[in-house]
Amino acid sequence: MKEQFEIAGGSVIGREHLRSGKNNQDAYWGICSADYAIAVVCDGCGSRAHSEVGAKIGARLTVEALASCAKKITIDDSFFWQQVQQDLLKKLQALACIMGGNFSQTLQDYFLFTIVGALVTPAGAWLFSIGDGIIAVNGTVTQLGPFPQNTPPYLAYGLLDSTSEAWQFQIHKTLPLDEVKSILIGTDGVKNFIEAAETNLPGKEEKVGSISQFWEQDCYFKNPDSVRRKLALMNREVTKPDWEGQQLVRTVGLLPDDTTLMVLRKRV
Repeated sequence: MKEQFEIAGGSVIGREHLRSGKNNQDAYWGICSADYAIAVVCDGCGSRAHSEVGAKIGARLTVEALASCAKKITIDDSFFWQQVQQDLLKKLQALACIMGGNFSQTLQDYFLFTIVGALVTPAGAWLFSIGDGIIAVNGTVTQLGPFPQNTPPYLAYGLLDSTSEAWQFQIHKTLPLDEVKSILIGTDGVKNFIEAAETNLPGKEEKVGSISQFWEQDCYFKNPDSVRRKLALMNREVTKPDWEGQQLVRTVGLLPDDTTLMVLRKRV
């Protein structure tokens, strides 16, 4: 896949999390190898004490779980996704047990995170999730969620309630490999980026621009830090003097929530 596709990603802490002294509770991870391309973003539960831990671990575990069996998948393969889910649950269970304390409390404090991802192999491409976020395939953007009471499903709930299907992977789109031009996945904070497209960047006479820039512009693939830099430019706070009004004007960042995205595009 690395001969056919290139991959980029980035993340920035949300304005409100920065104000309250919280960490960035998003995470991302990806691989582009000869046999597959995988991208995953995770968003930790904002109301829990240490969910950034689970998000970071979850992103890597999900990518590795998919990579370990990516060669086996076929276009219509629900058993594949059940296997991946069970593999992840076993690993989360082992981690929570090793950490000690009350098992349920440990899961809820550390391991509640959403998952949005893309898997691309010679057999095709899959867009999947557990929870909310954003996907864009060949320029068509789809918002996943929001969920009632802003409570998306989390994978780890499968260790507390194995009877519900809510904690299982949802497959939102599958398509043949030759139809894949670009894929973007993001946490739910990406919707704020989309809504700010016609807004000036803080302190600049320059628009944020369309979300499509991430798969259309080469700069995001030439420099691995370019995605993060763009998100950081959007979220900086700028104070400038208004000489006529004799006052200081403060412009706040445009991304209230942690914002993370990854993009895959076909090489030209």
